[in-house]
Amino acid sequence: MNEILVAGVDTSTQSCKVRVTEARTGRLVRFGKAPHPAGTSVNPMAWWKAFQEASAQAGGLNDVSAISVGGQQHGMVLLDSQGQVIRDALLWNDTRSAPDADDLINRLAGPKTGEAENARAESDEPNKGPESNPNSNLDLAMRGKQAWVRAVGSSPVASLTITKVAWVSRVEPDNARAIAAICLPHDWLSWVIAGHGPEADPGTEPGLENLFTDRSDASGTGYYDPATDRYRRDLLAMALPDGMAERVILPKVLAPHQVGAKADPRIAGRDVPGGCIIAPGGGDNAMTALGLAMQVGDVSISLGTSGVAAAVSPVPAYDMSASVTGFADATGHWLPLACTINASRILDAGLAALGTHYDGLAELAEKSSPGAEGITLIPYFDGERTPNRPDAHARLEGLTLDNTTRTNLARAFVEGLLCSQRDCLELLKRLGTTVSRILLVGGGAKSPAVRAYAPGILGMDVQLPRPDEYVAIGAARQAAWALTGEGEPPIWPVDIETTLTGAPCEKVYQQYLRWRG
Repeated sequence: MNEILVAGVDTSTQSCKVRVTEARTGRLVRFGKAPHPAGTSVNPMAWWKAFQEASAQAGGLNDVSAISVGGQQHGMVLLDSQGQVIRDALLWNDTRSAPDADDLINRLAGPKTGEAENARAESDEPNKGPESNPNSNLDLAMRGKQAWVRAVGSSPVASLTITKVAWVSRVEPDNARAIAAICLPHDWLSWVIAGHGPEADPGTEPGLENLFTDRSDASGTGYYDPATDRYRRDLLAMALPDGMAERVILPKVLAPHQVGAKADPRIAGRDVPGGCIIAPGGGDNAMTALGLAMQVGDVSISLGTSGVAAAVSPVPAYDMSASVTGFADATGHWLPLACTINASRILDAGLAALGTHYDGLAELAEKSSPGAEGITLIPYFDGERTPNRPDAHARLEGLTLDNTTRTNLARAFVEGLLCSQRDCLELLKRLGTTVSRILLVGGGAKSPAVRAYAPGILGMDVQLPRPDEYVAIGAARQAAWALTGEGEPPIWPVDIETTLTGAPCEKVYQQYLRWRG
């Protein structure tokens, strides 16, 4: 019997990866990868070129029956009425819109909008917390954050798309007035694979109404409520010039395994009868969860460019401290998560400072002791999202003439990374999240030092799935699901490489908390 092939695409911050996969078993057939340019503001055409290169490396997509795109969340792609990109996309890690996030928060807490949101929460949605009382003595910012959480599950930070739209409206008003559609990186690439944008035939309509997305990625915009499955154009109106929010095209939000479009046969499925379908795709965190086959009680900690602690939940999450984002997952459930801007690059900074490599960092750190003899790294090199400190910088605390050694500094860099992820884990627990299993993934999980100290700092055993491209696997699994049309995604094995064990070492985290403040 001929194999049925599907493709999973990971269009991440750093690169594009294409995984051609056998649909029934999840077996890897072919793989390709191409880099993306560095920076926090990128021309989307770079993603398209990387996709083409990665697809070619993977042996082409002519024999692929379904494709799905998982992508970096929050990136803002603005299209004009002709389907042309208006300006470079601002990515999730671009913090220039931090003042706009603050402004949006304060405006929703104002005497008109804020009270309306609070009243709606009290009368219609009592499960969203006792803080919905509009007569609370909370300060303006906290009232605003809680109003946003009640509205869409998350409060604006510089990462979210809505803040970037607001920045464009404030700083580049001509560009703002030209906006005909707003989409996300994975939405745009799916749309191009369907033959729109740069691949459109000359003289054809731009096809903006054919844009589509999924719940997971839409829930990271700040103007989509995953609990009610609808866009909040009233909130988007706060970020756009007057009168534009109602006419701007937003991608259709598809069900988890609904078919979004057919791929242009020049791009994929040329040799497949009926062509190649395009699944909804999703945000990278949701695709990682799908690739790991996560269930309720599982928490993944992903150490990539960013650090993400995510848990599958059967119900929406509303964190009234606004630290945990109430995103949707790629299966119809929810994916509350806490995200740090700084993750594996914390280790890279340590390597550069100490003039060593990953194995060398581990060897140095092993010669130190838990707590690095009193040294703590607060690792906010690029500002931070959790906690929300966009203007912060990294700092070393507790240095003395006696303890300032290469071994202690190495240990402090590793512990700083893990303690920042422990912060995220504690935030999820505070919401009532059951944590029965921790899965550690991402490039940072390959570090011998991270593996050595993760169980002690996180406070429990840690399972280490075999290093793989789990965003691309999740996307491929979704593509196979859309192809079958069945109620549940296909069951693909997840190879747990090892279980990391170690006695809990609470003193390291407590030392970190004292300095973090």
